[in-house]
Amino acid sequence: MSSKMHIDKILNSLEEMSPGQNEFYQATQEVLLSLLPLLESDSRYEEYNILERIIVPERSIIFRVTWIDDSGKVQTNFGYRVQFNSAIGPYKGGLRFHPSVNLGIMKFLGFEQIFKNALTGLQIGGGKGGSNFDPKGKSDNEVMRFCQAFMSELYKHIGKHKDVPAGDIGVGAREIGYLFGQYKKLTGEFDGILTGKGLNWGGSKARKEATGYGSVYFAENFLNKYDKSLQDKKCAVSGSGNVAIYTIEKLYDLGAIPISCSDSKGTIYHKNGIDLSALKAVKEIHHGSLEEYASLSCECEYIPLNKYPKDGHAVWHLPCDIAFPSATQNELTLSDIKALHKNGCILVNEGANMPTTPDALEYIKSNKILFSPGKAANAGGVATSQLEMSQNASMSQWSFEEVDIQLRGIMSNIFKTAYETSVEFECEGDLVSGANIAGFRKVADSMIEQGAV
Repeated sequence: MSSKMHIDKILNSLEEMSPGQNEFYQATQEVLLSLLPLLESDSRYEEYNILERIIVPERSIIFRVTWIDDSGKVQTNFGYRVQFNSAIGPYKGGLRFHPSVNLGIMKFLGFEQIFKNALTGLQIGGGKGGSNFDPKGKSDNEVMRFCQAFMSELYKHIGKHKDVPAGDIGVGAREIGYLFGQYKKLTGEFDGILTGKGLNWGGSKARKEATGYGSVYFAENFLNKYDKSLQDKKCAVSGSGNVAIYTIEKLYDLGAIPISCSDSKGTIYHKNGIDLSALKAVKEIHHGSLEEYASLSCECEYIPLNKYPKDGHAVWHLPCDIAFPSATQNELTLSDIKALHKNGCILVNEGANMPTTPDALEYIKSNKILFSPGKAANAGGVATSQLEMSQNASMSQWSFEEVDIQLRGIMSNIFKTAYETSVEFECEGDLVSGANIAGFRKVADSMIEQGAV
């Protein structure tokens, strides 16, 4: 049986075993098909059934979370932790609190995390977790009670040498604090069991900024490889959470002009450059919408969601040189990438997890647009989480500058690894294949060396 037929058989079987998990199918198909050059050059991976093993989580934990709202009513949510692969280190991956969370989303994110973590060069495996709980509109006390109930089950399954969760969408400093407090109460131990902690109790400087900064560092490396730079480049950024805000901040640091950001209600277009201080005030202090930002500036255009343009997302129909999708999965569609290409975009740099749809990715490849896949470009967050683990282990705290220097070096090495692997397999510049093959090879070789476990 050819490697392609073998992969098709695995993917068909996966859909039969895990019905309705479309994002998970999308992630596994992208990775497995990009491995064809490796599989054809090295038969060990099929001999040891690595493909069949690596797409199945080592453990999927689903639990009930019951908590009391402010009116005294008992509420119920689902809780998840998918411990996907520990071949190269303890499970590492964020917790996401959002209504869209389900088992398929957790498996997609955990599967991506395996290869992203491997690319960092650090000893961390892949996992992901979360709940369909929505912190928006909840009081601090309701969020606290939910987090305490969630950790009352999760604590049984995690540990500093086993599984170290972090934050993600809906899980910021407040939620991490409540989760850690409950873990400490239940175990009586002050462990580095979560990352993204407060600076007063074990957190790392530059952690909040890391994913956004790392994304820009990756783009810088990619452009430099082709004798280009970020200087004076107009950059369209989606999202307005930590990733987007600190992508915008680092773009300014490196001489670029970030012209947009977005949230669930609409898009800001500021052709002369986003007002970073106003954006931080609206999103980090007042936790408001971008409508408030628009009210503070007469120079920007506010585009409500689904009003303009009719075909695609407004943020991707703006004239720009580089696109930084930094919000959520599958946000960049075929119509969006066609608009970006028409408007002169030369690089799509993924700051979110799998934000580009499969047909948009095919268009990118066929039109030779530079493309930085999320598992490489947005690895800065998890890399700095591991640096937080290192600081906790030595009971020390590094300066912002020390962490940032290490982050920049890690992102440079990730680019170098992905690019050199693409050259090795005769697809120079195809960083999807380069990143997938490099991450897979490290994990798969470790699995082979550890036997049938």
